[in-house]
Amino acid sequence: MIPAHDLTGMILAGGEGRRMGGRDKGLEPFAGLPLVAHVAQRFNGRVAELLINANRNADAYGLFADSVIADAEGGFKGPLMGIYSGLRAAKTPWLLVAPCDSPALPDDLVARMVAGIGEHDIGVAFDGERLHPVVALLRTALADDLAATLGEGERKIDRWYARHAWCKVDMSDCPDAFANLNTEEEKFRLEAALAPKTKPATP
Repeated sequence: MIPAHDLTGMILAGGEGRRMGGRDKGLEPFAGLPLVAHVAQRFNGRVAELLINANRNADAYGLFADSVIADAEGGFKGPLMGIYSGLRAAKTPWLLVAPCDSPALPDDLVARMVAGIGEHDIGVAFDGERLHPVVALLRTALADDLAATLGEGERKIDRWYARHAWCKVDMSDCPDAFANLNTEEEKFRLEAALAPKTKPATP
């Protein structure tokens, strides 16, 4: 098992939010809090340090993490660049990443990812049908290899994972937890689905 003091958490919030009209997705309100706050709750007290990878609005994101880091290279080069930036910034042997736009992630995400990685170098959440490559636990010693891979122009996360000892972490009991929000419509639909059901008044 990986103890909390060997684990850094990181929320990926460095995208352009193109399908939300260019807005900063992680700061979009959801059930009374910014989206990023819901994801941060999954890490609180379970990791040595929580980072947020963001390329704008660092002050706003700083309210929800120990540190905010920008991509190591500018130009919005995608989540693999965000992961590399986290691997490079982490001071622990392990980094657990999650996206800022998945507010329904399991409350015990950290424990389940740690329990599921076994002897592998990378563990990727699997909902029974699909992999979720931006919900992943990685050895930070992979930073140099990823730097070389990015230098070759690679941007596909799954192709980089395939070069290493990786495994699926079974999350098939809660596939809906990995819903990610790319549009206003998706946000409102999930917000309604997660809202507490109002009980009818008793006579």
